[in-house]
Amino acid sequence: MAGSPDHLGIELSLDQCIKCNICTASCPVSNVTDLFPGPKYAGPQAGRFRIQGAPSPDGSVDYCSGCRVCNMVCPTGVKIAELNARARAEWVRQGNLAPRLRLRNNILARPELFGRLAGPFAPLVNRFTTFTPARRLAAAILGIHQDAPFPALARQTFTRWHQDHPRPAQARRQVVYFHGCSAQYFEPQVGRAVVGVLEANGLEVVVPPQNCCGLPLLSNGEFAAARKLHEKNIHHLYPYASKGLPILGASTSCTLTLKEEALELLGLHDEKNLLVAGHIFDINEFLLSLHHSGELNLALRPLPLSLPYHIPCQYRAHRLGQPGMELLALIPGLTVFDSLAACCGIAGTYGFKTEKFAIAQSVGKPLFDFVSNLNPPFVLCDSETCRWQITRMTGKPAFHPIELFAAAYGLNTNPHLARLLPV
Repeated sequence: MAGSPDHLGIELSLDQCIKCNICTASCPVSNVTDLFPGPKYAGPQAGRFRIQGAPSPDGSVDYCSGCRVCNMVCPTGVKIAELNARARAEWVRQGNLAPRLRLRNNILARPELFGRLAGPFAPLVNRFTTFTPARRLAAAILGIHQDAPFPALARQTFTRWHQDHPRPAQARRQVVYFHGCSAQYFEPQVGRAVVGVLEANGLEVVVPPQNCCGLPLLSNGEFAAARKLHEKNIHHLYPYASKGLPILGASTSCTLTLKEEALELLGLHDEKNLLVAGHIFDINEFLLSLHHSGELNLALRPLPLSLPYHIPCQYRAHRLGQPGMELLALIPGLTVFDSLAACCGIAGTYGFKTEKFAIAQSVGKPLFDFVSNLNPPFVLCDSETCRWQITRMTGKPAFHPIELFAAAYGLNTNPHLARLLPV
């Protein structure tokens, strides 16, 4: 919150900038467009001229995709991505964004609301969102690019499936699953894979009430709305964290938001937030810890495949190393190639916007070329929006690594993936 030591810690970190330009050289966005001058300029350099209450001097910060590559390469620890995100929020608050674009951003940033309202009419809505005249109309009125990778709504939500799913009879302990909006409304097969893999390892999966993590709103400068969603999640997750239960997520963006991003951007460092944050784990990270302790079920069937794996920028921001690569290496016969791409370009809602769509495609081109040159049956990636972007731009299906791990256990959690696997 403004004025708190944590808030000042982010704002004053700009004084650690040594103007080395490593962040600018590494920035996926500034390398493909002049509309974003680079992390150093938009963050610490421009931050010195931002006066509280005064008009924002520069709107170019809205072209920051929030990929956090700048944070990871900064040698002095400047919180560049956070500086940019807070500057964008103030720029939006001051009314610098055109009303129709702010409406567009708020629509894109509320996937939970869209899922709840449109989910009961999924077949009709899916036809509408793939209807070319409707997409052109959305582009003209709202600025949502007609070629953006809009996902299809699932006919059944993950939680509806989980309510009817029989609980394991002899689970040795419980874990909590934070499914996020994608697994709930668009990709319930990912949630089914998470539950299947965890149960194959003797664990009972508890799914508490939850809502959107708030990251889309944070990324679009709507901090007040994001705070409300985050506080609701903390209210629901705190009782489990206080019992010492691990809270697992397969969405890299959701887990990063719960354990770090919301706390930093909103200045939330109270006991409840810190306790929940300390119990948040990525699904690959958690399963790899089971392997290291000798608890992981290694009854995995061979999958003789060579596949590309894109580690999303939000996943690298966790600073966990490459737990997905290590976990996939346990599957017999599987060969995985790291894309080494900085970013796929979609950056949550960023690449859906007409004014940023071309930038997103340019940022993601090295990844798309890598996939096309390898010509695999499918691609592995941990982030939902990245998967949608990869499929849209390469024509190759993209799946979460946990889905392949579930298949290696003999679980048919995704029939589409099952059809692409060797017999």
